[in-house]
Amino acid sequence: MKSGSIVDDQGKLNNFAIEPQMYVTDQPQFGFNTNAELLNGRLAMIGFVSLLLLEVFTGQGVIGFLTSL
Repeated sequence: MKSGSIVDDQGKLNNFAIEPQMYVTDQPQFGFNTNAELLNGRLAMIGFVSLLLLEVFTGQGVIGFLTSL
């Protein structure tokens, strides 16, 4: 494997001489794809469970908890 630095003919160090290898995937990386939907669903489940735990431990909902601060 090549290192990321090259010394040119003047003795100067060039850290950016070797470009990274490009690759193309068939699956889109932005927008509505399966990875984004899975992450969104998991974060929604974590938020819902944390709100339930907040209500169990404090005895009040989110609005009541925030107004009592």
